[in-house]
Amino acid sequence: MTVFKEDELIDGIPIVRVANDFLQVDVAPGVGGRIVNLVEKSSNHQFLWHNTALKLEKLEPGAAYDPNFYGTIDELIPNDIPEIINGIECPDHGELWTASLDYRIDGETLVLSGTLPIFGLRYERRMTLASNSPTINLDYHIENISGARREFLWKLHSALTIGAGDRIICPAHAAVVGDLEYSRWSSTQPFRWPYVEGQRADIVPEKDGTMDFLYLYDLEEGRMAWESADGSLTFVYEFDLNVFPYAWMFASFGGFDDHYMAILEPCTTMPISVNEAANLGQCSVLEAGEVLETHVAMFAGPTKR
Repeated sequence: MTVFKEDELIDGIPIVRVANDFLQVDVAPGVGGRIVNLVEKSSNHQFLWHNTALKLEKLEPGAAYDPNFYGTIDELIPNDIPEIINGIECPDHGELWTASLDYRIDGETLVLSGTLPIFGLRYERRMTLASNSPTINLDYHIENISGARREFLWKLHSALTIGAGDRIICPAHAAVVGDLEYSRWSSTQPFRWPYVEGQRADIVPEKDGTMDFLYLYDLEEGRMAWESADGSLTFVYEFDLNVFPYAWMFASFGGFDDHYMAILEPCTTMPISVNEAANLGQCSVLEAGEVLETHVAMFAGPTKR
């Protein structure tokens, strides 16, 4: 049975706590629907990385993302880097992360919804905890209410706690460095995942002052995961490849503001610029009035063997 608590606060921000026998999940509707805590009860493991230098807060639309990077789980729509898309000036990391969403509880489902006022997309996420496993089921409805064609990026964005020897698991055949400035590798030539420059890019190193920013593509199935070094715990995204054909990974091993964490990022788009991706036919597209619906599952618990 799922239990909801609507009277929780974190740093003064209202939280909806959703819990059952397997998971405790804290959601901040007023901060883009961010999932602030994800704790698996049998192990008491907190899967999400938090930037302890920052408080959870509602930022103004157009705020810079990196200086306010809180961690945890958010989503990016309709862009990552600031750029003009379809003639519209889109802010840093999009509109959703600074949006205040409405919410309601529908039976055992938490429903979050809102509109991106600049880009004209209507967003809805229905979140339900599975009754028989530590799984979060997410059902999405994104509608183009702008009256015009929209080309955009939609990215899931989970910042996870990590340790040396942990693994990033993805059934991708190929990968490429997204930006050498944010990479421990020396080339932007595609490579066969996970082997690059005689090393394995899927194994988390010690905190050594480096970073990774990779696009993974040519996936066999819609799956991306983190697994602890001892193999006991795993976080898994399962998604529709027709919607999310790419899996990005950004990780800081001390190189980004001394942070030590990894972000798993199933994404509709490659590369980071929506305009470049649109020219390649590699981004989300909704014509006026069209709707995108899809299901995503997140598993956070003991590794299945």
